[in-house]
Amino acid sequence: MEEQQKSSHVVLVMVTFQGHINAALQLATILHSKGFSITIVHLELNPPNPSNYPEFTFVSIPDNLTESQLSDKDIPGLVRSVNKNCAAPLQQCLEKILHSHHHISAVIYDSFMFCAQPIVDDLGLPGVTLCTHSALGLLFYHVFPQLNEKDCISGLESPELQALQLQGFHALSSQNPTEAGMEVGAAFANALKSSSAIIVNSMEFLELEVLSKIKQYLPTPIFIVGPLHKLAPTMCNSLCTEDNKCISWLNKQAPKSVIYVSFGSIVNIDKQELIDTAWGLSNSKQPFLWVVRPSMDRGSEWTESLLNGLEESVGERGFIVKWAPQKEVLAHAAVGGFWSHCGWNSTIESICEGVPMLCRPFFGDQILNASYICNVWKIGLELKNLERGNIERTIKRLMVDMEGNYIRKRAMDLKEKAAFYLMEDGSTSCSFDGLAKHISSV
Repeated sequence: MEEQQKSSHVVLVMVTFQGHINAALQLATILHSKGFSITIVHLELNPPNPSNYPEFTFVSIPDNLTESQLSDKDIPGLVRSVNKNCAAPLQQCLEKILHSHHHISAVIYDSFMFCAQPIVDDLGLPGVTLCTHSALGLLFYHVFPQLNEKDCISGLESPELQALQLQGFHALSSQNPTEAGMEVGAAFANALKSSSAIIVNSMEFLELEVLSKIKQYLPTPIFIVGPLHKLAPTMCNSLCTEDNKCISWLNKQAPKSVIYVSFGSIVNIDKQELIDTAWGLSNSKQPFLWVVRPSMDRGSEWTESLLNGLEESVGERGFIVKWAPQKEVLAHAAVGGFWSHCGWNSTIESICEGVPMLCRPFFGDQILNASYICNVWKIGLELKNLERGNIERTIKRLMVDMEGNYIRKRAMDLKEKAAFYLMEDGSTSCSFDGLAKHISSV
């Protein structure tokens, strides 16, 4: 088995989003540690840094994408463009790799890159889907759309799924389906039918009922291998330059006093929300670390004067950066809350550090993750009203009030469960052993 793995070659196809890049490279690192040689196929836009991974082979393919497309809220349209633009270059790339290596054990592709599955089918290679979102995202966006309405409703009857309030999400998503959304959903569903396995960056104890429901409808083997960021060696894969000065500032703050605010790498917010966020933070009187990307406000010139005014108002109580070393920030003793867009990586990272959350989801699976956080795990509060007075009150509920103490205890309980799950003989280790065996045998 060991000799077979050492001669095994895995090709991993990434997409160009920060969270997806992180998970793919973390997975590749772990598979390499188990004896697999790795080739990374990536898009030209937002390429990874090969010098961080000298043991991997990196190959780029043209994507014809622009930076402005990455900040577009039409995610299905963007995913459709990625697959349309990259299908032919990817096929040529895989053919070339196959010709030079003579053997590929498996092609693991990001779920957003579903054009890979029919290509590997044509080449006679096994394809494996990497889901960088939750198992809930897999169920809601890729399993339920293939069912009739009656089966969908009956599929939501368990207590956990009822708590998620998915009926409302399903009704909302069914009212105004876009052409791109329907096309992408159908294409991904077809890819799943041919995929030899599905990899999910999650932890079983977080999503037991959802995973059970998925297995009712999908016969494909599912390997739950998260949290990847805790299993792979620490490496900076950030597309933005991290400002480590914020750690020195955190060192001066009281334990659990700081609210960390970050809305991820692609979210944009409008002028009024940015203003209310600024003054909600100021009026809360809580220390805060706020990530404001240069592109977050769509390039508005007034942002700098707003932030300068905020810094004058709060003094040393606030710290504003363009990008932060998030895993280090969340692990810091001074951080007592995380105001987040609820991307899956951010959610998992917060759980692993026992940090309760304020949820401001924007689109896609962020909305599902926020429901998990607030309604099932009960480790956060959702900010539905973004007026500055409500922001101030909600920050205080989480950081100061008794309600926040209860939420913080729940978050610490999940952190302990995650730590146990990550033990050497725990569930994740068994899942990776199973995945390695699957890749070597298909």
